[in-house]
Amino acid sequence: MAETAGGTKPQGIQVLHGGDLDAARAAFPQAPEPWVDLSTGINPWPYPLPAIPPEAWTRLPGRGAEEALREAAAAAYGAPSTVHVAAAPGSQALIQMLPRLRARGRVAVLGPTYAEHARAWAAAGHAVRTVTRVEDLDGEVGVIVNPNNPDGRIVAPADLVALAGRFADRGGWLVVDEAFAEVTPEASIVGAADQPGLVVLRSFGKFFGLAGVRLGFALAEPGLVAAVREAFGPWAVPGPALAVATQALRDGPWIAATRRRLADESAALDRRLGALGLSVLGGTSLFRLAGHTRAPEMVNALGAAGVLVRRFEDQPEWLRFGLPPNVAAQQRLVQALENMVDKSACS
Repeated sequence: MAETAGGTKPQGIQVLHGGDLDAARAAFPQAPEPWVDLSTGINPWPYPLPAIPPEAWTRLPGRGAEEALREAAAAAYGAPSTVHVAAAPGSQALIQMLPRLRARGRVAVLGPTYAEHARAWAAAGHAVRTVTRVEDLDGEVGVIVNPNNPDGRIVAPADLVALAGRFADRGGWLVVDEAFAEVTPEASIVGAADQPGLVVLRSFGKFFGLAGVRLGFALAEPGLVAAVREAFGPWAVPGPALAVATQALRDGPWIAATRRRLADESAALDRRLGALGLSVLGGTSLFRLAGHTRAPEMVNALGAAGVLVRRFEDQPEWLRFGLPPNVAAQQRLVQALENMVDKSACS
């Protein structure tokens, strides 16, 4: 449903997210089932689940299993070593926990972007402001989503490394959220994770299409990684998640083929949206941001057809589209928008 793309959400105000099919069904009770959920940036062609050892369900995770996951993540993401990797039960958990590892201070978030960063730092008592230029990031902590959600903006790695150095000089952090970086590995700065003051976040579930695994990583210098691991305590990642993610992160051929498929599918979605009169404004190969003056009408037309997309409260002409998983979903998306245009032409 709706999400604020810019600005700071005051503490106590709910930030709405994509994937809320219960709310969609309540708003459009006559919509056909099953719904086509295009409101998230999750790969609709997930990694095939491997066989999970029975003991992953019946025993607490062992240290060896977590170490294997950290080794797989370090290799897949390009971290200097496993001591630079902390695993957590989701990148959202990391977003909410990091503000509690620092004394209250000033935080600048490069926006418009994923609203949970500003909300989490504000909820922990920090003074938060959103800026629209990299050069305006100041205070003790800077936050950049790279590539950005929802417009796909990328800040060059060299600029990020230099910026992290400036924050480190004053005892601060630069937090770089790379939730969508699997599709643009050239934009990642995980290789610089040993640099003081730099914290990189990665999300497993989006690219691998397994959001329910709830797994994320913080990559940073060893002292900060140790603090993150201590904050979550033992057994932070469940045994089944360890088994699935370790195999997936080691599967280089699947990763390469999926990057190609997502690039092809997102280009095809751009063509469909353009043919329907929408202007593609950016995004990544996991989601596309488009604009149209009649975007609110499109949300309603799509909802009535059982198609959920992401809208933005403070950017009413924006819509974000995930990738349709099959031909039927593509046809329902196109038909709903074509019907809206045809009805308007006849009125």
